[in-house]
Amino acid sequence: MAHTDQRAMRRVLRREIAGTIGLLTDEHDFHAMRQYRSFTFDDHLTYLQQIETLLKSRAAQGSHTTLALFDPQSYAAYCAHTGLDPEAPASRSRFTAELAADGPTVPYDGRPLTALLPALVDEAVRQATWEYATTLLTRLGPCPTCGEDIGRAAFVRAADLLVRILDTAPPGDRHLVCSVAGPPESLVTVLHADQDTADGIELDEAEALEFTSVLALGLATRSPGGLVMRTSTPGARDRVHGWRLRAGGLEPLTAAEVFDAYCTDVDSGEPIPPESGVDYCVPPDLGEETAGHGHRH
Repeated sequence: MAHTDQRAMRRVLRREIAGTIGLLTDEHDFHAMRQYRSFTFDDHLTYLQQIETLLKSRAAQGSHTTLALFDPQSYAAYCAHTGLDPEAPASRSRFTAELAADGPTVPYDGRPLTALLPALVDEAVRQATWEYATTLLTRLGPCPTCGEDIGRAAFVRAADLLVRILDTAPPGDRHLVCSVAGPPESLVTVLHADQDTADGIELDEAEALEFTSVLALGLATRSPGGLVMRTSTPGARDRVHGWRLRAGGLEPLTAAEVFDAYCTDVDSGEPIPPESGVDYCVPPDLGEETAGHGHRH
C-alpha cells in the first residue's frame, strides 16, 4: 500500500515539473545535428511527428512544456566554452535549459507544430532584432557636445512618439510596422496594439520593446525609414496611415503617398490593385513632443 502511495505521489510531482524541448525547426539545422552519433533521428518529418506526440502526451498528463529554438552552431559553441561533451544527451539538456532562461521560447498550447513553428521562428527573429538594435544604440555612446547618452535619449523619445501615435489613432485594433534602412542592415519590426473591452490598449511587452528600440535607432542615426499603422474595427473600413523617418523625426505621409506605398509591388515597382474596404488617410496630428524628450545635437 505504501509503495502504491509513493508511486501516486511521484505521478503528482511529475505534473508539477515544467519542461522545455529544444526544437530543430528546419532541415538544415536537423542535418547539422546528425553529426552527433547520440542524435539518433534520421528524418526531420519523423522527428517532428515524435515531438508532437510527446507534447500531446505531456499535455494529457497535465504537464506544461515550453518550446525553444535549438541552434546547432550555438550548441557547438556552448559545449566548447563549457567543456561539455557535445555527444552527451545531458549536454543538450543543459543547453536547452539555458535557452529556456534567456532564449526565444513559446509555450505548447495544444496547437499543431505547423502553427507553433512559425511562432517560434518569429519570436527568435523578434529577439534577434531587439538585441541588434539595442547593441547599435549602446554603441552610439555619449554626445560629444553635451555628454547625454544618445541611444538612451532616442529610446525615451521613441517611446513618447509611440504613446502619442496610439493615443491619437482611431479606435480599433492597430497593426504597426516600422522599417529602418541600413547600413549595416535594414530592420523591420511589427507591433500589435489591440483594443480591449475596457477601452484601453493591449500590448505585448516584448513586441513594444523591440518596436521602440528599432524606432529609436532610426531617430538616433537619422536613417531613412517609415512607420505605417493599419486600424481595423468590425463593421467598418480599415484605415491606413503613416509617417516617413526623415532627419531624425517623423514626417506625416499624405493619403496619396500611403496609397502609393501600399499599392506598389516592393520587388518590381509595378502598381498593384488597392485592397477593398481600405481607406488610405492622412495621419492624426501627434501634437508637440514632450519637452526634454530626445537628444537634439
